[in-house]
Amino acid sequence: MNYETLATPEIIAKTAAALQAKKYQVFSLANRAEALAKIKELIPAGASVMNGSSTTLDEIGYTDYLKAGQHGWHDLHAAINAENDKTKRDILRRQSVLSDYYLGSVHGMVENGEFVIASNTGSQLPHVVYTSPNLIFVVGSQKIVPTLDEALKRLEAYVIPLEDQRMQRVYGMETNLSKLLFFRAESPLNNRKITIILVNEKLGF
Repeated sequence: MNYETLATPEIIAKTAAALQAKKYQVFSLANRAEALAKIKELIPAGASVMNGSSTTLDEIGYTDYLKAGQHGWHDLHAAINAENDKTKRDILRRQSVLSDYYLGSVHGMVENGEFVIASNTGSQLPHVVYTSPNLIFVVGSQKIVPTLDEALKRLEAYVIPLEDQRMQRVYGMETNLSKLLFFRAESPLNNRKITIILVNEKLGF
C-alpha cells in the first residue's frame, strides 16, 4: 500500500461519516490554509492551548502562527520553553496537561473512525486520553487506511523511519516506538469535544 496516496472523495466521506457517528465534530477541507483558518475559528481568545511536536501542524502554518503571538490564546508550550529552571519547567509541563485545547495529528486514521497515535515519551498522551476537554486533530487524507492492522503497518513501516530521520536531523537522536494509543471512542461521561479536520492534502507522516 502506498502510504502517501490521498484518499478518494468517497473514502473521505465514509471516514467522516464514521467519525460523526462517534459524536466527533468533523470538517472535510481542501487544503492546509483552510485547516489553519478553521483552527483560528474554533479556539476562542483566552483559551489555553498545548500541542506536541507535529510535522502536520508545522506544515499548515499553525506552529509559526502560535509563535507570532497574535492569537489571543495562552500558549502553554511557550511558557514551558521560556522557563530556564528545570524543576519549574517540569512542573509547568505537568500542569500543561490541563490545557483547554490540545492540538495534534494521528499516525493512522481507520475508515471506521478509529485512529492510532504513537509516542516516544508519552508527553502528549494524557491530553489525548483524558485531561484536555477539547482535542483538535488535523489529518491529511493520505493517513486514512482501511483497517486497524493497516494503520499499524503504516506506523511501523512508514511513519517511524521518517520520524527517526527527522529526530536525527533536528535533535541528533533516534526515536522509539515506546507507547501506542488506539483511540476507538470517547465516553460521553467525559464531556469532551473531539474535532477531526480531514484535509485533502498530504500533511505530515
